[in-house]
Amino acid sequence: MALAVIGAGFGRTGTLSLKAALEQLGFGPCHHMAEIFADPEQLTLWQAAARGDQVDWDEVLDGYRATVDWPSAYFWRELAAAYPTAKVVLSTRDPDSWYASFENTILRVVNAVDRIADPHIRATTEMGGRLVGEGVFGGRADDPEHAKAVYRAHHDEVREAIGAERLLTFDVRDGWQPLCEFLEVPAPQTPFPNLNDAEQFKALVGG
Repeated sequence: MALAVIGAGFGRTGTLSLKAALEQLGFGPCHHMAEIFADPEQLTLWQAAARGDQVDWDEVLDGYRATVDWPSAYFWRELAAAYPTAKVVLSTRDPDSWYASFENTILRVVNAVDRIADPHIRATTEMGGRLVGEGVFGGRADDPEHAKAVYRAHHDEVREAIGAERLLTFDVRDGWQPLCEFLEVPAPQTPFPNLNDAEQFKALVGG
């Protein structure tokens, strides 16, 4: 099953809501970091990718039609090249709002990894920390201005690399219309999903 949609947005840009929306629109299953927390068998392949090993993306993402969130968003260039017909969705939000959410959830968990009791949750968090803390933010994720500069630069890089006809910059607050027009599918009559506030995130990773 080839990917149809590649999510290039950072975590904490509404990615779990976007996952639910894509699956409701028929682009599922959609891969998200939550999939690795829930399925230990996936971790080995993502650890290999995080180490920089060459991986077979068909194997890593076997059975998925879409991706959002880290760790897959870290590899957006590779995925866009491997699946040239897939459309790319760059989920976004205000940088200040994004960093406040990131700091209160992902960064807090990564910084507390040594206190995580569950071995699989800890190993998954370590893998994510390697990609996000080091790979994305160069070990300076706790510097708000640096992190927000990286966030803005990432948006510029995606827009420069992906042709306009293949890319949607998407704020989940805009709801179904822009996403459905981009994917050329009818808009549901139900409300757009609203998932993964800070408390839901903490429950996902065991508090």
